[in-house]
Amino acid sequence: MAEPQQKEKDVVIKVRGLVNGFGNKILHDHIDLDVYRGEVLGVVGGSGTGKSVLLRSIIGLIRPLEGEIEALGHSTLGDIESPEMRKLQMRWGVLFQEGALFSSQTVAENIQVPLREYTSMSQTLMDEIAEMKLAMVGLPPDAGDKFPSELSGGMKKRAGLARALSLDPELLFLDEPTAGLDPISANQFDELIKQLQKSLGLTVFLVTHDIDTLRAITDRIVVLVNKKLVIGTISELRKSDDPWIKDYFSGVRGRAALASEEA
Repeated sequence: MAEPQQKEKDVVIKVRGLVNGFGNKILHDHIDLDVYRGEVLGVVGGSGTGKSVLLRSIIGLIRPLEGEIEALGHSTLGDIESPEMRKLQMRWGVLFQEGALFSSQTVAENIQVPLREYTSMSQTLMDEIAEMKLAMVGLPPDAGDKFPSELSGGMKKRAGLARALSLDPELLFLDEPTAGLDPISANQFDELIKQLQKSLGLTVFLVTHDIDTLRAITDRIVVLVNKKLVIGTISELRKSDDPWIKDYFSGVRGRAALASEEA
């Protein structure tokens, strides 16, 4: 009896023939990528390989030299202020490096920024949503009245995450979310992302340099190397002959992460 065919995976981000560069330097040379609904996709690469550029291209903040990008079935290469693009922006959340919070606003006001920009909710409802999002990311209610300068690094990351989740997105983009955190805080943030991804059914596009984060929460990993992509799981990438990939996943830190996983 023939085996039933596996259900085709739902592609929520599609990149085809992408070329990115600045001046005479090409970062991405005709790369293709599919991101599947419900997965946590990690993106890693050496300094200057364009990890954040790839993320920003997908969400429409950087226009590529060539190629096509779709998210949730719609092109992201149109006018970023167009009604179509604004509708699409409501379906994803972004946590930039360092949280990118507005220093002159309280945490609650920061969380409410997307609500003010994309909806016409009452202040009462926005206050309730901000309080709920604070609880969702593990921050106490009184954190909403504080300014970013009054928060620790880990709390700033959580506040930025709460803002990214304010519109109940389907896609979550994270740019170096654990950078600058101590190992305990980084591990706690990884666990938070894992829990939220499962409970909310999120698709997560995660740019990181942290191999412990990759080991802890990703389903697949994209490595940017030599202007191209190499995609696989950690176990698959550990078998690569590429010098950078081999050193990253099988070097001292890579072996330590593997030993931790096997312990």
